[in-house]
Amino acid sequence: MALQWRIVPGQSLRCRTWDSQSVLYNDVSGATHLVDDTLLDLLHALRDGTLTAEDWADPDLQDTLASLGNLYLIETC
Repeated sequence: MALQWRIVPGQSLRCRTWDSQSVLYNDVSGATHLVDDTLLDLLHALRDGTLTAEDWADPDLQDTLASLGNLYLIETC
């Protein structure tokens, strides 16, 4: 079974966007991250709970989610 992830509690996803990139502030760690639209959309999908069972089963998505987990933006649940 694929891992499921969630936004780290306390994370508000504060960001500023220019063109196709965003600067994202991590409320929990105090770090800032440069992310593209795809990653920002994924974080919003996690926040909004719109990922499907098919999404969770995608190995490429799981790799991306693990990378976001390494940045302390999301965690397994």
